[in-house]
Amino acid sequence: MSTSKPNMRVSCAGLDLRNPVMTASGTFGYGEEFSEYVDLTKLGAYITKGLSLRPRPGNPTPRIVETPGGMLNAIGLQNVGIEAFIEKKLPFIRTVNTPCIANFFGDTVNEYAEMAGRLDELPEIAALEMNISCPNVKHGGIVFGTDPTSAAGIVAACRKATKKPLIVKLSPNVTDIVAMAKACADAGADSLSMINTLIGMAIDLGTRRPVLANFTGGLSGPAVKPIALRMVWAVSRAVKLPIIGIGGIMTATDAIEFILAGATAVQVGTASFITPGAAQQIAEGMEAWMLAQGETDIRNLIGALRV
Repeated sequence: MSTSKPNMRVSCAGLDLRNPVMTASGTFGYGEEFSEYVDLTKLGAYITKGLSLRPRPGNPTPRIVETPGGMLNAIGLQNVGIEAFIEKKLPFIRTVNTPCIANFFGDTVNEYAEMAGRLDELPEIAALEMNISCPNVKHGGIVFGTDPTSAAGIVAACRKATKKPLIVKLSPNVTDIVAMAKACADAGADSLSMINTLIGMAIDLGTRRPVLANFTGGLSGPAVKPIALRMVWAVSRAVKLPIIGIGGIMTATDAIEFILAGATAVQVGTASFITPGAAQQIAEGMEAWMLAQGETDIRNLIGALRV
């Protein structure tokens, strides 16, 4: 058993991170909301709620429901919009010595590119994460993240609009996630975060109606972890980009599993609803696990799954 601290630093999408743990978009506000519970300087990075050009009120309630092994959400991408983000959220972000990654989205290719350009101008933002699980309103509502050609087009447009590291968040609601990953890589992505939520439903037997006002929502939490692990493993073998693993990471050992499967970093999401300090606890737990195992460098475990 080693007595010296292991190296936990990783390089991901051009960012030098003090450890591989990030927070997942939509589960951590804009950072300040959780600063009472988490020492942000103990994380590798934190990611904002998804941002759009204009404010969005989100979906009607109820829009969150607990399920066995996880939760369903249909928040509807509620956010303050880019102008309010710059005015009201950036002042706090400037005070934190941890990379802030801005998650963003749009309804059209032009909106995505405009958002990428606006965020590119903000020195406080270290990198951009594209949420491509949104419908293209100009092309019949097809979700950008379910069609390789659409995904490649939108990534290419954003690549032209920003010089910052560009992370693409992949949807698991596809037939072939490897094809999606390859399309995004070829179009200029610097990294892939995966997976976003799976589409699910809950029913109230008393009313015989869907629990969520939106009828369906995104399933996250421990229930999706095996699916996420398989997808990370498959994509890591096919695409030479750093992968950020997401899906049911509740403990340090969950996070280590994603690293072994091929992820360079991980994001903690649903766990923060249960334990607000979960991300920091997982980062510290990973270091303790490494020390107990006699591992000296987290980078030695990336993709080290024995198959």
